[in-house]
Amino acid sequence: MQNSSSRPTGITILAILAIIGGIFGILAACAIFSVGTLTVGAGSSGLGLAAILFGILTLARALAYLAFGYGAWNLQPWAWILGMIAAGASIVISLLSIILGYSNIASEIISIIIAGVIIYYLNTPGVKAAFGRA
Repeated sequence: MQNSSSRPTGITILAILAIIGGIFGILAACAIFSVGTLTVGAGSSGLGLAAILFGILTLARALAYLAFGYGAWNLQPWAWILGMIAAGASIVISLLSIILGYSNIASEIISIIIAGVIIYYLNTPGVKAAFGRA
């Protein structure tokens, strides 16, 4: 584990934002689960089950971002891989949200752009070196 003085400022910011995003993602997953459960209870089981499955994906992404935030803060080598996976999953989930009509298209496009920027940033030479991937 490296100390914070050797952690690039961008990684510190990314770690904090990932943790915040993970917390909000857990809240969103709970809301999606609630909608899915209410929809199943109201008799629309197909739509409700789709919402529950989408909630599971959202929860998994949120937990991945929390773990990535922790690992990035501590410059753990596994965090780089997890960050790439979480950002990629974020793009896929945002695309599914657009296709299935679960969310506002503009907000999902912003999410896709942010995930793309994260993938780009994680692949810059200095960041890869900080995670021991150079």
